[in-house]
Amino acid sequence: MNQAEAVERINGILAHVWMIRTFLKHADEIQEREEFLEVPRTLFDSIRATEPAFQKGDHQEYLRRIRGKLSRMRRVSDFFSSNYLEVSDHTNFQMAALSLSTAVQEIEKVLSTMTTDPQTVEEKDPTVL
Repeated sequence: MNQAEAVERINGILAHVWMIRTFLKHADEIQEREEFLEVPRTLFDSIRATEPAFQKGDHQEYLRRIRGKLSRMRRVSDFFSSNYLEVSDHTNFQMAALSLSTAVQEIEKVLSTMTTDPQTVEEKDPTVL
């Protein structure tokens, strides 16, 4: 997968993450729980961080930004998956936890299977290993 394909795939995944964020942002069950409110805030920040690069069509910058946000997304996903039962065992929370976990895994998979985009390949010095 080249950079353009990776950006397109990740942007589609982030659309799903946006819906998880929206559900959690409006969920009454977490409004008094600061540690849970960190989840939609982090998702919002992560998605919005990629937006300018996406709008400019700057694939390299988009991928740099999502890589920079991925560890925070993974952290809040792990937290939410491990703790959502403290606030509700409703199917909406179960599915949000599964969906977020899957989305983060899918972003990681896209980034790990990406091939180098020929438009961004720099000539390497053959004497340097």
